[in-house]
Amino acid sequence: MNSKQPRLLIFGAGVIGSVYALRFAQYGLDVTVLARGKRLDVLKQNGLLYNEEGIVKQIPIKTIEKLEDDDIYDFILVPVRYDQAESALTALKHNQSKTIVTLTNTVGYDRWLDIVGDRLLPGFPGAGGDIKEDVLYAQFGSEKHQGTIFGEINGQITERVKELAQILESVNLHYEIQPDIQAFHISHAALAIVNKHFYTNDGMMDVESARSVSTLSKIAAEMKQNLRLVEQAGIPVIPAETKAMGEMPDDVMISRYRQMLTNDFIIDVKLGNHAVSQKAEIMLLDEMFHKKLSNRT
Repeated sequence: MNSKQPRLLIFGAGVIGSVYALRFAQYGLDVTVLARGKRLDVLKQNGLLYNEEGIVKQIPIKTIEKLEDDDIYDFILVPVRYDQAESALTALKHNQSKTIVTLTNTVGYDRWLDIVGDRLLPGFPGAGGDIKEDVLYAQFGSEKHQGTIFGEINGQITERVKELAQILESVNLHYEIQPDIQAFHISHAALAIVNKHFYTNDGMMDVESARSVSTLSKIAAEMKQNLRLVEQAGIPVIPAETKAMGEMPDDVMISRYRQMLTNDFIIDVKLGNHAVSQKAEIMLLDEMFHKKLSNRT
């Protein structure tokens, strides 16, 4: 990496954007967050508030509300929901920064490439958590659980891929350079869209309903069916853990899901406020997944 410190912009100050901003700021990197509305006011007034082992701490963070076309960054990270990705990329269309890293669900890149061209470097976040009363509760990926995943659409290890890897390494974030990023995204979507079974007409199921045999049987059956569709379309199911889920007996999958739904953090992710706000993303992803794979099979 150049001796000059890279300039990083995080486009969006939701949970994932805030988690990356926190880690970059803690290690003294040159990071700016584009935020709007109440979140921008909070960041300007209080800095980034975060919970560390039960103590609320604060770190100053540079913010902008609008990105000028000639305000150039080495990497712009776009950690937005799938249903917001096109509008976020459209806002970046005329900015002259050379690399735009999308950290979100998707099943393809055609529309994104139409907007930002070969500046696109697709990825997937290796961090999560929640924001409660303006305080970030961060969860970072570990070696056991995936880190940040990214890669060129053509699978090449380019200079910018190496540079992003060095940046993540410098802040002690696990990562994986994925040679078939599209197969990863489609495989992951096959798993993510089954969360639609946790939605009710007016919100989310309660934990008891979510852990019931009737709900988890639907999830197990659909997950297997989705992974079969991926394979039938000639797309490799990756990583190996995802492929293994498609070969698991239903009762094992049900019991594994039921076990996961005893963990407070996972309950919060699958059934809490974050899941409610994710509904539009999951429904659009579900529609686009089936549309894409019906064209391939």
